[in-house]
Amino acid sequence: MKRNRLTVYILMAMALGIVVGYMVHRQAGPVSARQFADNIRLLTKIFLFLVQMIIAPLVFCTLVVGIAKLGDLKAVGRVGGKALLWFVTASLTSLLLGMLIVNLSHPGTSIELGGADRAGAQDLIGKTQEFSLATFVEHVFPKSIFEALAKNEILQIVVFSIFFGVATTAVGDQGKAIVRALDAAAHIILRMVGYVMNFAPVGVFGALAAVIALKGMDVFAFYGWYLLYFISGIALLWLVLISVGYLILRNRMAEFLKGIAQPLLIAFSTTSSEAVFPKLTEELEAFGCRDKIVSFILPLGYSFNLDGSMMYMTFASLAIAQAYGIHMDLGTQLTMLIVLMLTSKGIAGVPRASLVVVTATCAMFKIPPEGVALILPIDHFCDMFRSGTNVLGNALATSVVSKWEGELEPAAGLLPEAV
Repeated sequence: MKRNRLTVYILMAMALGIVVGYMVHRQAGPVSARQFADNIRLLTKIFLFLVQMIIAPLVFCTLVVGIAKLGDLKAVGRVGGKALLWFVTASLTSLLLGMLIVNLSHPGTSIELGGADRAGAQDLIGKTQEFSLATFVEHVFPKSIFEALAKNEILQIVVFSIFFGVATTAVGDQGKAIVRALDAAAHIILRMVGYVMNFAPVGVFGALAAVIALKGMDVFAFYGWYLLYFISGIALLWLVLISVGYLILRNRMAEFLKGIAQPLLIAFSTTSSEAVFPKLTEELEAFGCRDKIVSFILPLGYSFNLDGSMMYMTFASLAIAQAYGIHMDLGTQLTMLIVLMLTSKGIAGVPRASLVVVTATCAMFKIPPEGVALILPIDHFCDMFRSGTNVLGNALATSVVSKWEGELEPAAGLLPEAV
């Protein structure tokens, strides 16, 4: 009952945020609306900061414990290989679907050139100029684990945790005390998750009130077709993921979707898939996934398997080209797809990561990078759908690998919400 109550509160917060934001947009001037948006967005920042304080230690503790519980390097390699197979296949499928939808629907032709957010685009271009092979390496390999933990560099934490977990397993009995301590720490952090999730409705309200106060409801009139085509692509991607999930999980698929409904809703309304990482860990274990599989696969998925973001990258890049009347043949589009497949892996944890990659890709393929300004006004709403899809993809990957490993048990039952 408490679980359902939190979901209701989140839905109420979404509706209230839209109403309050619309009233401010209609009655306040541009300066006042901007001040309101900056202030009300602090509510979302508080919620996300609370979640971010949990993610780094949770990833480290759970991944080390997960590797240690797998028992040996052969098991780590086997499970990691199955996860990698799923990640690569899902990423390529998402990118291809984005390319297919944009070629069939031509959403770029519906973009209003006069509605470009040039200030926001300049900010993204500034971040893109720093994007290179050197920055890719810096995002993957840590020079200090403490710096990586402080900055929430998830990929760096994952790399260190894998080395630490493998070494802990290799030393045998001497490492068991460390594993027990980290396992206890992980359970304490997961208890904190329940407390933090109580702030979710407040964060949802702030996020939607801020964006509607600035953009108003008119943003849907200018970008309605663009959003509609993107949502159609997301719906098709969901159909593919759920169909494949059903083939593997069979009659437990409905139970799986019910279990992750609340994390999906939070990710959708806050536009942050990272915000539900701790909660998703709990729900997958409640669904029946063994903790050692969840602890190993889920952190990797958040770094390498962002299906919604992958689809959006091809969709947005090609839509911008269409808006400028730039024709791209099939060979060039497939080359862009491979580039996106590779470059997207090095920016986990970067704010507005999808747009940073889109901007860099446009520049690489002679598409005006400032064209990203054309899609910024509607990006918040696109981000809602791609964040929710990222959560679905990672939850499904973890459950499928658990089934492949014979480690999917009957559901542990509903988890009580923290009060």
